[in-house]
Amino acid sequence: MELDRDEMAKVSNRLKRAQGQLNAVVRMLDEGRDCEDVVTQLSAVSRALDRAGFAIIASGMRQCMTKTDEGEQTLDVQKLEKLFLSLA
Repeated sequence: MELDRDEMAKVSNRLKRAQGQLNAVVRMLDEGRDCEDVVTQLSAVSRALDRAGFAIIASGMRQCMTKTDEGEQTLDVQKLEKLFLSLA
């Protein structure tokens, strides 16, 4: 399954923002910041990573749902289900 480059550029940007957020969490820990602030920021990182993962899988699903030249569907339901569950 090959992913759409345009869609993956958006995901890449999202991951770069998440990387910046994660760096901020590490910095907050090093600075001894308040627990609530750290957890809030960490939660934001987690959501950003989840959304990026779901965007990647959704893009793959759209591509897998397309039919081949012979008219057969190429969707591997078990494989996609496993990918979704890996994010749970």
